[in-house]
Amino acid sequence: MKTIALIVAGGSGTRFGASQPKQFLLLSGKPLLMRTINVFEQALKGYENEIVVVLPLAQQQLWRDLCDRFQFEVPHRVVTGGASRWQSVKNGINAIANAKDADLIAVHDGVRPLVTPQLIRQTLAAATEWGSAVPVVPINDSMRCIEGDTSTIVDRSTLRAVQTPQVFKASDLVAAYQNPYNPSFTDDASVWESDGQRVHLVEGEITNLKITRPIDLQLAEIILRDA
Repeated sequence: MKTIALIVAGGSGTRFGASQPKQFLLLSGKPLLMRTINVFEQALKGYENEIVVVLPLAQQQLWRDLCDRFQFEVPHRVVTGGASRWQSVKNGINAIANAKDADLIAVHDGVRPLVTPQLIRQTLAAATEWGSAVPVVPINDSMRCIEGDTSTIVDRSTLRAVQTPQVFKASDLVAAYQNPYNPSFTDDASVWESDGQRVHLVEGEITNLKITRPIDLQLAEIILRDA
């Protein structure tokens, strides 16, 4: 079974407040993005696989320098991203020769370095059976919907927080990404769904953090330390 892991890492670090893109920040002595790629390399053993990393052109030399510095030798290909996440994923798909002929495409945020091989393999297995697999976790906080200057309570039992990797049947995901962009696209599942496909949910992992703020990096350090 041929599986393509498309790891999207286009952040600038502005919201994080860092001097460099957050995907290159160190987590327990190693850049976040390298940790993410390492987990996919481990999870995809036994699969015919290709790892593709989508990065802005302006960040690619820095990435090459980091790979040299850390002697990072996991085979992967770098593709130039676009102005939005949707365009970056589309660029990645379009850059893969015969992407539609693969079995599965797994799209993952480069700044989710704590994803486990178990979750990756779980989503691959579910997507093989159902055509798609999107990991989600329950929401613990109370939720309110804001409408103008008023708000109403939302039943949190009907809500889930969405994670990656999101895995799809390759030929159908390639087809979905040929459709025009829509502002409602917030992730790959929304692109998939807009093409008339059903989204199949699987249980995610609470520790599968997306590193967006300094506190997320601090939590990730604690999780790695205590693992």
